[in-house]
Amino acid sequence: MTSKRIAMWSGPRNISTAMMRAWENRPDTCVWDEPLYGPYLHSTGIAHPGSEAIIADQGRDWRPLVERCVSDAPDGAAVFYQKQMTHHLLPSMDWDWLAALDNCFLIRSPEEVLASYRRTRPDATEDDLGIIRQAEIFDHVTRLQSPPLVIDAKDFLLDPRGMLELVCTVFGLEFDECMLSWPPGKRSSDGVWGPHWYDSVWASTGFERYRPRNVVTPPAYNSLLDTCMPHYERLHALRVRA
Repeated sequence: MTSKRIAMWSGPRNISTAMMRAWENRPDTCVWDEPLYGPYLHSTGIAHPGSEAIIADQGRDWRPLVERCVSDAPDGAAVFYQKQMTHHLLPSMDWDWLAALDNCFLIRSPEEVLASYRRTRPDATEDDLGIIRQAEIFDHVTRLQSPPLVIDAKDFLLDPRGMLELVCTVFGLEFDECMLSWPPGKRSSDGVWGPHWYDSVWASTGFERYRPRNVVTPPAYNSLLDTCMPHYERLHALRVRA
């Protein structure tokens, strides 16, 4: 049996964990939460909450983790869904293994990402937001296979059913109603970093309706947004809509 391997590439402060919940609620799907987080922390030395526990759990070497990403899903599941964070895929790593996956890119407005990120980490950088790396990964995947799907979080939250139906169709899967809601609480599949970041997801039972936000960016971050916006806008122009 060969699993369909889906990699959903997202930056931080997006709906990536809720999206993982939706896929995990399918009876045919096994999920993996941020496979490359440990090697990313080890290589960069960035201090995140629970860094030592994350590295101990996932290891320092990205190679065996990539081998698992391109293998069949555990327990013979038909679908192997991987919640991949764009900034975790470092330039020093090999990227050609992405050709073995069905890749999808989950984007969000840089202004909204930055506003959310700054609530807990005010010293945000280009690498932290992951938008430039996301565009680079998209370009690399496009050279390896057909242009991948791009989904904007706003479009998705305005119509979760329609967007999930579209994505499932593109991936050759049947849409399952169970993807729209899930029981609250922790999951054994959640990364060891869950206690630091997943309170809202643990309390959720489905996707929240999109709410426009009055985002005011401090002038000190204008340069950062000016750098990120062209990459977001390019991907946004390629997004799919239901």
